[in-house]
Amino acid sequence: MLEFFRKIIGSRFGAIGGVLFLIVIALAFTGSGVTNMLKGGSGGDAGDAVAVVGDSKIEAPTVRQAANAALQNIREQQPSITMQAFVAGGQLEVVLDNLIDRAAMLEWGKSHGIVTSDRLIDSEIAKLPVFQGPDGQFSQTLYRQIIQQRGISEALIRNDMAETSAARQLLVPASFGATMPKSIALQYAQLLKETRVGTIAVIPAPLFAPAQPPSDAVLTGFYNTNRARFIRPERRAIRYAVLTADGIKSSVPTDAEIAARYKADAARYAASELRTATQLVMLSESDAKAAAAEAAKGKPLAALAQAKGLATANVGPVEKAALSANTTPQIADAVFAANNGAIVGPLRGPLGWMLFHVDAVTPKPARTLDQAKAEIAAEITTQKQHAALASTTSQVEDGFDKGTSLADAAKSLGLTVQQTPPLTADGGIYGQQGKTAPPELAKVLAAAFQMEQEHQPQLAEIDPGKTFVLYEVAQITPSAPAPLAEIKQDVTAAYALEKGSAASADAAKKVLAQVKKGTNLTAALASLGRPLPPAQAVSMNRDQLLAMQQQSKQQVPAPLALLFSMAQGTTKLLAAPGNRGWFIVSLKTITPGQIAANDPAVAQASHDLGQVLGNEYTDGLRKAIRAEIGATRNAAAFGALKRELGGTATAGSQ
Repeated sequence: MLEFFRKIIGSRFGAIGGVLFLIVIALAFTGSGVTNMLKGGSGGDAGDAVAVVGDSKIEAPTVRQAANAALQNIREQQPSITMQAFVAGGQLEVVLDNLIDRAAMLEWGKSHGIVTSDRLIDSEIAKLPVFQGPDGQFSQTLYRQIIQQRGISEALIRNDMAETSAARQLLVPASFGATMPKSIALQYAQLLKETRVGTIAVIPAPLFAPAQPPSDAVLTGFYNTNRARFIRPERRAIRYAVLTADGIKSSVPTDAEIAARYKADAARYAASELRTATQLVMLSESDAKAAAAEAAKGKPLAALAQAKGLATANVGPVEKAALSANTTPQIADAVFAANNGAIVGPLRGPLGWMLFHVDAVTPKPARTLDQAKAEIAAEITTQKQHAALASTTSQVEDGFDKGTSLADAAKSLGLTVQQTPPLTADGGIYGQQGKTAPPELAKVLAAAFQMEQEHQPQLAEIDPGKTFVLYEVAQITPSAPAPLAEIKQDVTAAYALEKGSAASADAAKKVLAQVKKGTNLTAALASLGRPLPPAQAVSMNRDQLLAMQQQSKQQVPAPLALLFSMAQGTTKLLAAPGNRGWFIVSLKTITPGQIAANDPAVAQASHDLGQVLGNEYTDGLRKAIRAEIGATRNAAAFGALKRELGGTATAGSQ
């Protein structure tokens, strides 16, 4: 019910250390870890370190690896995001903040005797999904394989887990049992029922954009200042060929092979019968016997089941072997020995005592070799094709390992090699809105974007036992700002929009000043002398606002969110996303909601706000620990790292 408030006033540390826990695991699997993260030092002078926390240093390589790990996590939802966009969005600062908080808590915990036992570490490692096998249980073999593949030691993982546990021991108790008084919860619950009446107007930036295009010098300066806004994603062109089982030549089944298969599967082609039955399962033998007696007198099993509040099930048409597998061999023998229309049972089954009514008996005559020949030939042909495909793919892989090119491998198999246009990591064709990579590449696209070099042919199975794809990255175009000459029109439009946004901001301030002096909002907008969209009247309560959010499954529009956070009788300005202009939000009246003190919504509000309060306690403890341990940032070192990762320096790499 209070989801709206949780989104507005929830602390960014509401997960109680969850963010820190995920980051340390990510660090461990990038080969860094906290053990390597904190270099011993005397504190004070940061030197080349990005930050000093107490007596420990956080070095640039650690921040770089943590940023890469965080970027990979984001790419699971946004495959095309680049490191440049990550840095431009302020995420590198978030990474450093988390590393500083973690280092401070580790040092503070150590000084106060907070330790973690080996048994607890074992338990935490066993809970990680990455180390669990197909049965959902911890796999020692998988554990060893993964840490060897990642090039990390078991000691490093155990150290990281111990330090993470210490941080959780500090944060969890701070929020445990936090409760919001019901008097305050009542006020918040009433907020959900309040109604707000106001007006929202928009001043679009394009209406205030310069009429004349900028000079080349001005445009170049704007481009150089805003290069991060014009970054193109990494693109890769993929060369590939499709290999199918149908395209593999295999020998035709001989008469001898068909006869041998017929003999081996003689039972399959012998005479048999199919039976259809009605089944009733009862818990006790006495009830089942009573029902059998009634059924023998002609009462249908369905009627007997309905009288007991049960239901019958339809069985078949089914062969004896199949019925045996689903029940027991004894039940199958009894059902197939009975006459059509007979009642069978009660018999002890897997789920209770079972009764059957034999509804129909359908003979299935035997098939001669000639009658089954076509079916057997087709089966043998398919098996031979699969075997030939397996042999062929093995030869292809061996050839790739020995240096065979994709073109030569495809030629030897009679396959046609194709090449895609430049693709982005999300599978889209770069520059062609709505067009995507061929469907046969869907399962290999992620792997293709992980390959470090061009022209390294690979083989991948895309339809088990039927289809493989031979592929390689033909061309890699790194993510970088587009040359000005190629995107001059886009840069000109961005320049005009930015200037228009600044001019629209001035216009919005003029309107606001007039409104504060008592001028009607409509009149103040008209004084600008521009063809503005008409102002929109709004009358809405918080229940409606929440329903809008739930129906659209998106955030509440920013102007409406502002309307519900303002004081009555005030007018405020709000920038539109993407420099598109400015909103003017005016709140006229607030009509308080009415809710009884014993309404269940109050108890729910008390519970939900208690969680928010607990998050605030946690955040307060985190800040206090950082203050006590002491943390100093090296602005120069961090700035250099930021320029490196953001693509505005030549050092380092993404």
